[in-house]
This record gives sequence, C-alpha cells and structure tokens, in this order.
Amino acid sequence: MKLAVLFSGGKDSYLALQHASQEHEISCLLTLHSEREDSWMFHTPAIEWTRTQAEAMGFPHLMFRTSGVKERELEDLHSILKSAISQYSIDGVVSGALASIYQSTRIQRACNDLNLWCFNPLWQKTQKSLLQELITTNVVSIITGVAAEPLDATWLGRKIDSKSVEELIALESEYGINPAGEGGEIESFVQDAPLFKRSIKIVKSTKHYSNFAGRLEIKEVKLE
Repeated sequence: MKLAVLFSGGKDSYLALQHASQEHEISCLLTLHSEREDSWMFHTPAIEWTRTQAEAMGFPHLMFRTSGVKERELEDLHSILKSAISQYSIDGVVSGALASIYQSTRIQRACNDLNLWCFNPLWQKTQKSLLQELITTNVVSIITGVAAEPLDATWLGRKIDSKSVEELIALESEYGINPAGEGGEIESFVQDAPLFKRSIKIVKSTKHYSNFAGRLEIKEVKLE
C-alpha cells in the first residue's frame, strides 16, 4: 500500500516509519507545525527541521501550519491528508501513536472521513521495549524537550543511548515518569537511523530551561 507518515522528527514517528517501510511503500512524510508549544495533538520541539530529516532520507515532505487549538487541529489534519491524497494518491496513514487514546482516536476519525487506512505499528508497545528498539536498530536520537521532575537542563541535547535509557527506566519507579515520554516528559529528534542516507549534525543550539521544563532550540544543522 502507498502510505503517508505523520512525521514529527522524534523517535516514535521515526520508528513507526521504519516499521511501515518494511512491507509498504512510503509515499511522503506529513508534518503539522503547531503555532502553540502546548499542542494537544502534535510534537513541537525542533519541528522545523523535519524537512531536513526528510531530505536526509530521500522522502517527499509536506508541512502545514496548524493553530494548535484543541479540536481545531483536526481541521488542519484533514487538510494535509487531503493534499497527500491529491499529490501522492496515498491509501493510508501511519502514526507513531503508542498509548494516547486522545491522539489515536482523532487520527482514526480523520482517516475514516477520508477513506484511508490508519496504521499504528507501535500501538501498545511497552515504553521499555520501544527505548530498547532504538538502541538495537541503531537509531541515533537526542532529547530536545523535558517536562517533568527530576529532568534538568543536562538532559537537553543528551543522546538516547544505553546509559540514558537505563536512567530513564530507573526514574520511572522513583518518580513515576513515563520513560519513553508518553506523558510528554521528553521529546526527541532523530539525527541518524537505518533509513537515513545522510546523517544530521547539529552545528548550533541553545537550551531554554526553567523549573523542570525546557527545550533545545536547534539553530543550525548540516547533512553529512
């Protein structure tokens, strides 16, 4: 089937893309760039660099703006899906939804409205196994956003590797956080992975952090 992938540039949407590409044709990547950092539906840190990630993988990419206003985001989701149908004749949509009923039901509704198949390859995957898959499949990603105690500024820009995964899993039992960030505790950005033809090097970035919440602003990158 010809599929479009809802792509935020983070680990979940990349892993969903990787799973879907094993049996289906990936026609394009779709990104909704929210005007609000507290979007109900869409990842926001480093979202402007998804175009570079698409270039690094060699996939066509569509990016639409969205208001970020609850429920009105669905109108913007419909718009980008209609564009993908028109330009790439897609049969379905892939999402990186893991456990969010709010997110998955709304994506499913949009797909039903447009007669598209909705594919959620990561659905109900445990967070520990998701993090371990990043390591075993050589996905290179960094943390670009934090929003939970005790995650401090040192986590921003940190690579998601065996050591950081071990620490995140330990924090789950002590602080009750979701180690893979399903509750918004962490956001991520993929720099290299099996589907990348070129890797992304971050040349310049700035940390913004206050009271256990922060983001890494990526200012300049280059493809290698």
